[in-house]
Order: sequence, then structure tokens, then C-alpha cells
Amino acid sequence: MKIAVIDDYQDAFRSLDCYARLKGHEVIVFHVTEKDPAKLAGRIGDAEALILTQQRTRFTRELAQRLPKLKLVSQTGRNSGHIDVAACTELGIAVAAAGVGSPTPTAELTWALILASRRSIPQEVARLKEGRWQGSVGKGLNGRTLGVYAYGKIGSLVARVGRAFGMRVVCWGREGSTGRAREAGFEVAASRVAFFAEADVLTIHLPSNDGTRGIVTAADLALMKPAALFVNTSRAAIVAPGALVEALGRGRPGYAAVDVYEDEPVLGGSHPLLAMPGAVCTPHLGYVEEATLESYYGQAVDNIVAFAAGRGANVINPEALGKR
Repeated sequence: MKIAVIDDYQDAFRSLDCYARLKGHEVIVFHVTEKDPAKLAGRIGDAEALILTQQRTRFTRELAQRLPKLKLVSQTGRNSGHIDVAACTELGIAVAAAGVGSPTPTAELTWALILASRRSIPQEVARLKEGRWQGSVGKGLNGRTLGVYAYGKIGSLVARVGRAFGMRVVCWGREGSTGRAREAGFEVAASRVAFFAEADVLTIHLPSNDGTRGIVTAADLALMKPAALFVNTSRAAIVAPGALVEALGRGRPGYAAVDVYEDEPVLGGSHPLLAMPGAVCTPHLGYVEEATLESYYGQAVDNIVAFAAGRGANVINPEALGKR
């Protein structure tokens, strides 16, 4: 089969162990994102299988219609919300989606961002490289309040590290989330207002869906302390459009650490957060760690190998099988 892999930013796929399992197939890999459907279809060309790297590119009806040879879309991970599955089914394109990533890499990055912001690490590294010495005074964590919005797989890891640092950990979220937090011995905020107003560091760990889109509002952020830090390693859509930039401009909260953006990749330094002195920004690195990529890509490769052998492994639209 001819297989196309798109959005492999770091050219990591061919260095992974799972790549060897595609021996005998023709594999083409693209590293730079192309969002224009016509140009992207030109890249993919006559490939019979396509590997999507997480949700970096939306697979729309328009794109699917331009790929008459495509038989399989193999998604890294379970999330298929960015794929027009109905269109794929109509056109005879099977969609395989499976695999669950570890929560650990994103929890680790969350704490990397918190520490980088509280101790001004990016600024101090830059100063030292420029030939200068200390230029900031850090803000400690011991005795401060850590707010964790959603005590799930990632949030629970973040909360436990906060406790290890001697922080007062306060949780918020839906009833199931707060119930798990209480069972684990963590405090639940008295109210949503208190949760945002009392936190010195507030981090959100929610999935992006219709129920969470814009759930953090400008009014929520306006409650935060001027010295507080807001952290988002989940999805940009969880915060109301423009609310965080506006809040930082007003000084409540005074700081942000962000790994996710409304439109990715962010190129040319074009996002307004990048120009804000109180913001530490990373390019969606949460899950980008060797073992996680091996797991995600490995499952996507296994789906293709099974499909090539006549087995529709992890296909979420089996009615598409055999149409092409």
C-alpha cells in the first residue's frame, strides 16, 4: 500500500520502532502542515492509507472528496471529532481510531510550565545567554493555593505533585470530578467564585467538547489575583475566545502558561499571547514525548497492517469497508 503520514512536525515517525512494521509498503511523510484542502489532497495524492497525527489537521468532506484512491484513515489515538466520519462512510473510506495515551507527559509539562513561570526560567536563561546575571525574583509554591479544574487522569497527577510541594490543593469541576477529589483527600472549593478568586496557580484539565467549549469565561478570569498564574495544557477552546489575552491585559490574572492555541500550528510569532510579558508559551508539547508517540503511532500502524491483511481493526465505521 501507499501510505501518507501528515503533520509529523519533528520528523519523528521514521525514528520510532513501529515504522519498521510498514516494511514493504511505500511511506511518504510530511512535516509542514497544509490547511488548504486542494493543496493537501495534492500532497496525499494516490495514497491508499493516511495516518493522522492527533488532531493537527481536520479531515473534512471536501478533503475526502479529493482523494478517490484513499481507503483508510488511521487516527493516532481515539479522538475522531476532527474527522467527518459520515462523509468517509459515504465515500467508502474506513476510519480506524484506537489507543489511549498516558496522562503523565501532559502532567509533567503542566508542572514544567508552572515552575518556568513562577521562577522566570525562560527570561533568566535568555539573560544568561546575553551575558547578564539575575534579573527577577521568583514566586514560591509552598503554602500557596493550587486550583485544579477537573480531577481526572491528568488533574489527579497534577494535584498530587502540588501536595508534595506543600501547596493547598483545591479542586473544582462536575460532581463526579469533585467526588473523586474528596475521596483522594483533596479539598473542593466552596463555590466557583471562590475557586478562581483564591488560587495562586490555577490549571485546567478538561476535554474539549460541546459541554466545555468556552467554559472558562472572562468573568472567571477577572476574579483571579493580580499575582496569580493561569495554566492551560488542555485545549484552547475551553477558554472563551479572546478572554485570556484580555484578562492578562487587565492584570487579572497577571500570568499565564499556555501550551494550546485556537489555530495550530502557530507560526511567525503571530499569536497575541507571545507578545505578553506575563505569558510562558510552548508549542503544544503536552503529549509530545517518545513513549507516547511510539504508542500512538504504533496503534495507527497496526491498524494499517491489519487493514492490508484484510482485517478491519478498530474501524469505527465498518459499513465503509469494501466500498472502494
